[in-house]
Formats: sequence, C-alpha cells, structure tokens
Amino acid sequence: MTFPITDESPVRFAGPLPEACDVVVVGGGIIGVMTAWYLAAQGQKVVLCEKGRIAGEQSSRNWGWVRQQGRDFGELPIAMEALRIWADLSEKLPQLGFRRKGVLYAGRDEAKIAVFESWLARARGFGIDSRMLTANATRELVGSTVWKGALFTPSDGMAEPWAAVPALAGVLAETATIREACAVRALDIAGGRIAGVVTEHGRIRAGRVVVAGGAWSSLLLRAHGVKIPQLSVLASVARTEPVEVAYEGGLSDTEFSYRRRADGGLSLAGGSHNFHIGPDAFRHFLAYLQTLRSDWRATHFRPFAPKGYPDAWGTPRRWPEGAPSPFEAIRILNPPPHLPTLNRAAAGYARAFPKAGKLRLATTWAGMIDTMPDIVPVVDHAPIPGLTIATGMAGHGFGIGPGMGRVVADLVQGRDTGHDLSRFRFARFTDGSPIVQGPTL
Repeated sequence: MTFPITDESPVRFAGPLPEACDVVVVGGGIIGVMTAWYLAAQGQKVVLCEKGRIAGEQSSRNWGWVRQQGRDFGELPIAMEALRIWADLSEKLPQLGFRRKGVLYAGRDEAKIAVFESWLARARGFGIDSRMLTANATRELVGSTVWKGALFTPSDGMAEPWAAVPALAGVLAETATIREACAVRALDIAGGRIAGVVTEHGRIRAGRVVVAGGAWSSLLLRAHGVKIPQLSVLASVARTEPVEVAYEGGLSDTEFSYRRRADGGLSLAGGSHNFHIGPDAFRHFLAYLQTLRSDWRATHFRPFAPKGYPDAWGTPRRWPEGAPSPFEAIRILNPPPHLPTLNRAAAGYARAFPKAGKLRLATTWAGMIDTMPDIVPVVDHAPIPGLTIATGMAGHGFGIGPGMGRVVADLVQGRDTGHDLSRFRFARFTDGSPIVQGPTL
C-alpha cells in the first residue's frame, strides 16, 4: 500500500455483498475497522462499507500518535485500554509499526506548565505514568533549552497510520465482509427503525447499523433527520527526510509537533487549525464559540469548502434514495496542505534545535479531522432504533481506535462497555446541557 491513499489506489476489497447481515458498519477508517473487528470476533455477521478506500482519509493522514497524555477524562480510560490493545496486536502484526517511545508536551512559559500540572493532578487517579519534567530534565531528554519544563508519559506510543489500518483490515477480511468503493447512499428505515442500508451496489438488510464515517457522518445522518453539530478541520502534515534526533518519541509544542517515523524521518505538523466556511459552519457557529475563544490565535478560516466536500455550499443535503449521492462524488477527501502552517512548523523546529539545520520536507499532505464543539466524539445510540453513531473523534481516533472499536461493538449489542460513556452521549447537544470542553494542552 502506498501513501497517500487516493481514489487512484487499487481496490483491495471488492467481493460480493450479502443480501443480509447482522450489522453494517459505514466507514473504513480505524473506528469502523475496529468496530467490525470486535463485532466479528463476537460472532456477528458484519459488512463494512467504505465509499473510497480503507483508511483513505484521516485514518492514514494523522500524526500516528498512540497516546494517553492530555486526553479528555472521559476518553482517558478508553485510551489506556487502546494502548494495551495496540501492544497486543503488534506482537502478531509487526507491520503496524507500534512502539512505545513516549509522548512529551513541552512548555515555554509558566502558564503552560500550570496547564500541564492541572491535567496531571487529576490524571494520577487513573494510574497513568505521566509526570512533570523540569527544564533541565527536558533539556537532557530532548536536547533543547527553549522549554521551561514538560509533561511526559513514557508508556505512550506510536504507529504508522498508512500501513497499520490497511493491515488490520486485511486480518478483518478473514471474518467479515469488507467492500471498498461502495458508498452507503441511505439508511434503510422501516417502521421507524433500522432495516439495513442502501448502497450504490444494492440493498443490505440488517437490524443494526453503525455510522463511523468520519467527516461524512453528519451529512448521512442529517439526511435522515439525525442532527449533530459536527464540523471538519483541515490538518496538514509533512514527512521530513531522515534526521537525527535526541528524543525518539512524540513531542508537541505551541509552534510544532513531531513524531519519529519508522523510515527515519519525522512526521511534522504545526499548531494551527483551518476551518472551511460552509452551511454547517454557520449553522453551528454558536456551539463552537467557546472552543474558538479558547484557541483563537491558532484558528484560521478558509473562505469556502472545496466543491463536493461535506460542508461545501453546493453539496446536496438530501438526495433520492436510489440516486448517486455526495459520497460517490468524492471518494476520498484529499485536500491540499496548508503550506504556511508547515513552513512555520519547520521554522519553529529549527529555532528549537538550531544544530539540526534546516529540515527538508520530502512530502506534504492534509486530512479533514471530524470534530465536535466539546472536542470529544458522539458514541451513542441514535434516536432511530438500531442505529449507533461513532464519530467526531477530533483527531484522537487513530490512537484510541482499538479501544473505541471494542466499546462500540459492545454498545451495538447492548453489552456492558466497561466504561462510562455519558461524556459522549448524543443528547448533550439537544437537551440544553452546557458545552463543556475538555483539556486543551
């Protein structure tokens, strides 16, 4: 599998669709793949439908961090479980590229250090091995003097996204049906409950459906009257040429973030967020106001979402059930990266590590991160019986994916998930509850 994955990439999974199954999973990112993984392991007949390619969008375009550090406290127990699952999976699938090298958040001033300490004070109760580092300890670990201190979690890890998710799908295909280039045009609803899905290749009968469509989830749900305030954020990343580093883990700073890659280079990103302005951005502006205020300097707005994108002005919000849908118009979101953000990140890295010289960017790319106003997902049953939503992972999906997939699989079957999911409930945006944003480290 080559990267980036585009709609020109070969279709790996093209077998016939069954007429019926127990559960249809919509979306071939890591959340969809791992949900199907655990459903199949529990004896369910599962069909996973992906409109483009497995991991074609954000699941292969992210930083590759598998972290507990800095998580919302509703997510943290699931992230800790996910880390254990990553370690177990990697023993049989070394191609995942999983390794524990730690994650470090570096602070340039006392105010940032105080934010880290506040998170750590509460996180200790979860049994995590995070700790604060002094300025000297930070310098000894990473080889730079620009930081006053850092929050460090040595047990955190990383993996190679573009290789890991397709590898997991390859194993899943032994126990479940995966179909790429197979858009779900509509949910099939009969008698007020889920009866299956209508795909571009035909109808599949199923009593349960999971929507894990990433940036496209809200568009599909809205067509059936299920409304969530989901938007998408452009996230740009670069791959550098091989470079020597003192610290082999993941490092995040206000100016740049990096992760050591298996190929010897770095995955490098900046700290800014780019929102496209479309109908949903206007519709949900007030819901996002608190989030925008808390991180205003790092937020940039692009005038219009590109044609065909989920929140583009011309993208249909409704379409005839049997007609081609917006999901077929763009198989894979492959937005151009925001080069000024990456150039600023490279310059920030050079200032922090002046002896390293100028970084050479070998490849740049971008993805669209599905997010919610409080920066945590919706993981819950929808108002339509038989429908489960797992979306809005806010850039956390890759690392938390194995744990969240297990949770969603149990949720679908009415089993005890082992975690308190009230933070992720669907109704929090409709019952008048205040929007509570989690930690912003």
